[in-house]
Amino acid sequence: MAIMVQKYGGSSVATPAHIKRVAGHIARSREQYDRLVVVVSAMGDTTDDLLDLARQISGRPSPRELDMLISTGEQQSSALLVMALQEIGCPAISLTGAQSGISSSNVHTRAEILAIDPSRVVKELDEGKVVVVAGFQGVNGNGDITTLGRGGSDISAVALAVALGAPVCEIYTDVEGVFTSDPRIVKNARRLDEISYEEMLELASLGAKVLHPRAVEFAQKFNVTLHVRSSFTWAEGTLVKGVDELENKRVVSGVACDLNTAKAVIMGVPDRPGVAQKVFAALAEANINIDMIIQSMMRDGRNDIAFTVERSALPEAIEIMERVARELGAEGVAHDAGVAKVSIVGAGMVSHPGTAATMFGALADAGINIEMISTSEIKISCLIQEADAQKAMQAIHERFHLDA
Repeated sequence: MAIMVQKYGGSSVATPAHIKRVAGHIARSREQYDRLVVVVSAMGDTTDDLLDLARQISGRPSPRELDMLISTGEQQSSALLVMALQEIGCPAISLTGAQSGISSSNVHTRAEILAIDPSRVVKELDEGKVVVVAGFQGVNGNGDITTLGRGGSDISAVALAVALGAPVCEIYTDVEGVFTSDPRIVKNARRLDEISYEEMLELASLGAKVLHPRAVEFAQKFNVTLHVRSSFTWAEGTLVKGVDELENKRVVSGVACDLNTAKAVIMGVPDRPGVAQKVFAALAEANINIDMIIQSMMRDGRNDIAFTVERSALPEAIEIMERVARELGAEGVAHDAGVAKVSIVGAGMVSHPGTAATMFGALADAGINIEMISTSEIKISCLIQEADAQKAMQAIHERFHLDA
């Protein structure tokens, strides 16, 4: 019996009219799949509105109570979608994350899925119903609701696809698939027919908002094909799958830009064993994620250590760095929040020398200075000034002929 898991994002269910349109599409999908599970996000800006309400009540709301509050958004949209399905004669039932058997860790507002018992979902499917699951949420060992972090409905959908043995998970959003770059910034960006898990994971981690990185990791681990589509045009979209299954391995598949980044520097650090460990251990204890790292050449027994963090973490990172700098006898701390990280990603990069030189040449010809560089087998990232971000993306996109 054919089974499909579909996920509809907040823009897809933003209004009653949108919900009715999605219901019609789900009803038509039942002609192809007799067992259909649908995961939904909260309507439009509902999560942001709920967070704003919380901030009006408390400057530091309890994470547990935040989860209780913001999880209601997905319960609202799932119930409304089921009402729309029932109105057109399609049997359906809505379930919370807990009712769907999604067990999570105890970390509120950013929990991880630990296990899924799909027995309730299977029971409802056996009775001929479309099962609509409130995404973004699970239940911990204490029976408390937890949420999976922003974009967590993608994770819910892929995890359910794995638990139910669905080979494909359709992700419906407000764009027609995965593009070579952000079409709002690069006007000639082109939709990709397919992309590898590895490439998609890098793009998602580098600022592309189409898919949650943890959802891509889940899909790759269990070999679930992701099909990214638009709920506004129902175009064919983009398939995300194993690199060995791709028809072509492009040198560069896409250009991404992350504006949520900031540079921090500890200057004049004594050059001796254990210094770098002390710096980054202090940041790790505060749960601050580090990305790009550069240590300069030693001069007079000292060097500089530069790295990037998310902008929201910069104030706390500066406090920690200033304390560590005093303990180490460093010369001082500097920072810059006006930077951006622009990156290229491509599965074929590993076997094509000169890719980095081409990227650097495109930036140089555009008059853009590179402040930091990091690389992996399928990614090259450059830190530049934020004011140059759009120009950089356009220049790199054109240099690699990604519009062809």
